[in-house]
Amino acid sequence: MSRLKWEALFLSEEDVEKLLTMPLALAAVEAAHLDLASMQACDVPRQRTRLPQTTLHILQGALPQLDAIGYKAYTSNRSGVRFLVHLYRASDGSLRAVLEADRLGMMRTGAASGVATRWLARPDARVAGVFGAGWQAEGQIEAIAAVRPLQRVKVYARHAGRLAAFCTKMSERLALEVIAAASPEEVVRGSDIVSTVTTSATPLFNGEWLAPGTHINAAGSNSLIRRELGEDVLKRCSPIVVDSLATALCEAGDLLPLLEKGRLQARQLIELGDVICGRQTGRSTPEEITLFESQGMAVQDLALAVRLEALARERGLGVELPYGG
Repeated sequence: MSRLKWEALFLSEEDVEKLLTMPLALAAVEAAHLDLASMQACDVPRQRTRLPQTTLHILQGALPQLDAIGYKAYTSNRSGVRFLVHLYRASDGSLRAVLEADRLGMMRTGAASGVATRWLARPDARVAGVFGAGWQAEGQIEAIAAVRPLQRVKVYARHAGRLAAFCTKMSERLALEVIAAASPEEVVRGSDIVSTVTTSATPLFNGEWLAPGTHINAAGSNSLIRRELGEDVLKRCSPIVVDSLATALCEAGDLLPLLEKGRLQARQLIELGDVICGRQTGRSTPEEITLFESQGMAVQDLALAVRLEALARERGLGVELPYGG
């Protein structure tokens, strides 16, 4: 019996860059969370295979309404990190597309914070403070600026030279005042939105610096060895919103120490999709300090990959790969 053949599409980083915009990422991520909240999606928390030299990370899930099932796999090594999304048809198991996913992952991580900011930050939020001046911080600022009319962004990072170049780059890209902050305190004080996207193993700032009504996006603490927020910050936050309860209970480095000590209960955590669909209340008052803990989910990657595949086929981008069923 002959094997069936389909044409799978390969999208390089260059292809993804031509197609991917922040509005597209925001729409895809929000839709994925709605599908998850309505039981129309499934997501498996990140799994890791570790060797002394290299770690393999895998996130997998499915969006049946988009005929999508698949996974993102990436390796981390001293030489760097390499990302690929594998997208299959849920209906017959055939391969739809393989996408290089460095930019895709950066944009969807930013978009998750953007969606959370849309639903949790005060409507009059105008000033953002950001910890981190790397690749991921670009997505954080772009996404927040897409959902709130920011007037100023303050950024703090350990490397002054890199920080200055980052602020210049983002100011020019977004036509927005992006300035270097001299200290963590300067980032937090006076900010309506605070985003953290670092690899820090210790808390980044003092909870006393937060003004009533601040919204926090914590996007860097996706393993036990990372911790961006201390207990003093978490005690001031309500609600505490997570992208996925199952994922948060596996790897939210900010939350797990308090959960282990009994100072935070799992039932206090709210999923972002439940806020979006109205099942749970997000911000109740202008004075609440709200928190979104972002670990990252396969359904976010897959929702974006589906849209990019469709756009690529429309515009004739990518390389078709014969694939045996």
